Amino acid sequence: MYSIRYYVALLVLVALPPGIVLWYFIHPFAKFWRRLGAVWTYVFLSPVVIGLMVAAFLLRKPLLAVEFGTSIPLIVVAAICIYTAVVIQRKRRQYLTNAILTGIQELSRDNEPGTLLTEGIYGRIRHPRYVEFLLFVVAYALFANFLASYVATLLSIPALYMVVILEERELRQRFGRRYDEYCATVPRCVPKRRVGA
Repeated sequence: MYSIRYYVALLVLVALPPGIVLWYFIHPFAKFWRRLGAVWTYVFLSPVVIGLMVAAFLLRKPLLAVEFGTSIPLIVVAAICIYTAVVIQRKRRQYLTNAILTGIQELSRDNEPGTLLTEGIYGRIRHPRYVEFLLFVVAYALFANFLASYVATLLSIPALYMVVILEERELRQRFGRRYDEYCATVPRCVPKRRVGA
């Protein structure tokens, strides 16, 4: 069980920070990247992401030196987080295609703003993919039970929040008043309780 937990912790450490950093390069500079197109954007940004991943991998021994053992209660909570994330993922996939998820639409050279998602789960919360993502990360950290995975997860919360803010700013530029009206009725990450439910 230690080996599995170790590799899950390593995955969190190597993939989480670079994955979040990528969006800090994309959202604030979407207009610039749009002129290049999606393919060239990822060609230019891939070395940064890969470099961060390699750096985390090379520092794995000291970063993963502290672990707290296998904890069945934490594994149960992790399973609940994964189940919830999978439920959100299934609902989100009905509306959010892989092209949108990877930023292809945002980075398209077309002047079309794309589609503002407001149906299904997007009628309940504006950012289900970030909620889903965070639930998966929390689950991995709880399962791994390494100090580094907890630190990476805790640091990812404000980092993801800022990505959401940057994304919302970019969506506001693309959709204007329609997006403001959407924000006024649909909460960011925590759904409102339905009246009469």
